[in-house]
Amino acid sequence: MFTAKHEVRWLSLIALLACFVATPSWAASPCSERKPTWWLPGKIECSHKSTWIASGAIGSRKVIYQTPAGTPPAGGWPVALIYQGSFFALDDFVYYSSEWLGKLYNEGKTIKTLLDNGYAVIAPSAPADLFWQTNIPGLSGSLYETSTDFSFLTNVFKAIDNGHFGPLNGKRKYATGISSGGYNTSRMAVSFPGQFKALVVHSGSYATCAGPVCSVPSTLPADHPPTYFIHGYTDLIVPWWSMDMYYDRLLQQGIKTGRYTESWGNHEWFDASPGKVLAWFKAHP
Repeated sequence: MFTAKHEVRWLSLIALLACFVATPSWAASPCSERKPTWWLPGKIECSHKSTWIASGAIGSRKVIYQTPAGTPPAGGWPVALIYQGSFFALDDFVYYSSEWLGKLYNEGKTIKTLLDNGYAVIAPSAPADLFWQTNIPGLSGSLYETSTDFSFLTNVFKAIDNGHFGPLNGKRKYATGISSGGYNTSRMAVSFPGQFKALVVHSGSYATCAGPVCSVPSTLPADHPPTYFIHGYTDLIVPWWSMDMYYDRLLQQGIKTGRYTESWGNHEWFDASPGKVLAWFKAHP
């Protein structure tokens, strides 16, 4: 006879089996996400590894990174480099929706989205975790190749090719970054020709621009990677029009480009950012 006692045991067995069945779905990601509630902030956390890469005269810089779960495709995982904004070092891949400038939470979502969709993520650090040298007067022009950024990033790219970060595909590199990291994303087109499949410049502009001080060359590199822009129309730090100049120049030269403008957005990551970054990278395999 099937009794209430049997029913409890049966339901317990079903629950246990459900846990085992569900395991692959949540274990298939190196990231976890807790949705925000009225009493608890949202949290995104992706596990990561760290290493140190030579950076010329100042020694070495930290790089944090993670690869997707599962078996890499033939040739290795495509890899997305994410460049920090000024003063916001990527020390780990942990984000809370309650943090000051909580829109950084969408940076965490971008990292999670890339990892969950088969892109390895590498986050090199700017000098002293401050800002990139791409637009520093005296280094932004012909002397850029004497900078520690150039030495460091060259070594990072070599490390990708040498398998230092795991089974990655150095021929499928992508880059994005916000603010100073957005300018540094543009630098990939200027000083590292042929290295990148596609770029997403977030709240930034051309490599040598700095806020409202911005001049885009009349001729861009012919092999400039396809470049997408994400920008807030009311950005008070990097004016929207400075991005627009860069965007127009790409259009004039017939270089693949696109953009997303957050109408009331300021200098920040947006809810739309993760999907826009992923879509642009996937469109350029």
